Amino acid sequence: MMRVLCAPDSLKESLSAVEAAAAMVRGVQAAGGEAEACPIADGGEGTVQAMVTATGGEFRTTRVMGPLGSPIDATWGVLGALPGQPKTAVIEMAAASGLPLVPGEQRDPTRTTTYGTGELVLAALEAGVQRIVLGIGGSATTDAGCGAAMALGVRFFDAEGRPIDEPITGGMLDRIEHIDLMARDRRLDKVELLIACDVTNPLTGPSGAAAVYGPQKGASEQQVNELDAGLANVANCVEQAGQADIRDMPGAGAAGGLGGGAVAMLGGELRRGAELVLETVGFEQRVRGSDLCLTGEGKLDGQSLSGKAVMAVMAAAKRQGIATVALVGAAEEVERAMAMGLAGCRVIGEGLPTSESIAHAGELMEKAAREVVLERKPTA
Repeated sequence: MMRVLCAPDSLKESLSAVEAAAAMVRGVQAAGGEAEACPIADGGEGTVQAMVTATGGEFRTTRVMGPLGSPIDATWGVLGALPGQPKTAVIEMAAASGLPLVPGEQRDPTRTTTYGTGELVLAALEAGVQRIVLGIGGSATTDAGCGAAMALGVRFFDAEGRPIDEPITGGMLDRIEHIDLMARDRRLDKVELLIACDVTNPLTGPSGAAAVYGPQKGASEQQVNELDAGLANVANCVEQAGQADIRDMPGAGAAGGLGGGAVAMLGGELRRGAELVLETVGFEQRVRGSDLCLTGEGKLDGQSLSGKAVMAVMAAAKRQGIATVALVGAAEEVERAMAMGLAGCRVIGEGLPTSESIAHAGELMEKAAREVVLERKPTA
């Protein structure tokens, strides 16, 4: 019996990674194969759902501060036990500090904070985990992670030496004169904090957090300049506190500077999102012994080839000598992907209008998985 590991990312606007994996499993089984679902992600939206489901873990909900200061309920997860892996929590900062949590007319990164993201990390520490995976896509914030750091005990002082007590927002960064990292929650010293980050923007400058991402979060041209100056001020302060210079660190500008702030103030480590997710769910151990790996995403394009989930799955499976076929909603870079090692690519709604493909994505995914298995099934 053909054994297939089903490891898709989400197909935006149609299937979550969990739903896509379930459809693949049904298709493999309909073709007489044996299938295992292993939904994956790249650290962005859907990472918690994919990783918790892939490992048989547990979802948790914690009431935290939203990006504008109002309380919200944010979901995070504790992964199921895996051989050789420490107890691990997975958090999406977007669940507490994401752009969709801010109504369009209220979007203004000078007023938003990552404080709630820090509270989610705090909840994970309270749960006694040894490792935290923090996905930092989709933020509404440009506060260099100062809000999150404050929730975890880091103290901030103004030019007069007075403590800043209200949750720090992007518009408050220029008020910071001194940062006291010694007050940080000491449990962070014993926890591996891994930050899933797929962008390489520095903290400041024309490619930095404010200039590139500020406008889509509602910042005016003047606010972009103010935020960039505030981020530079934070970089100065963390350097004065004995930390490395994070201004030009690749990835420091992710999530409004949370990438750099989490490294400097929380002891985090920036990692490529898809590779981190695969490592954490034990993908290479799970794919070992399979006859085929199925993966998928909404669109196979140039971004896919730069190390996003589908190609990361292919590379990990290839190391085990296992072929990978991608089932996707659309494709632009098939020849290049095949040259890089992908064994096959199938557009699940080939020839159908986009609206119809989206509406029937589950059925189309199931059908495509069944067809691929039947085509590749060894003949007696």
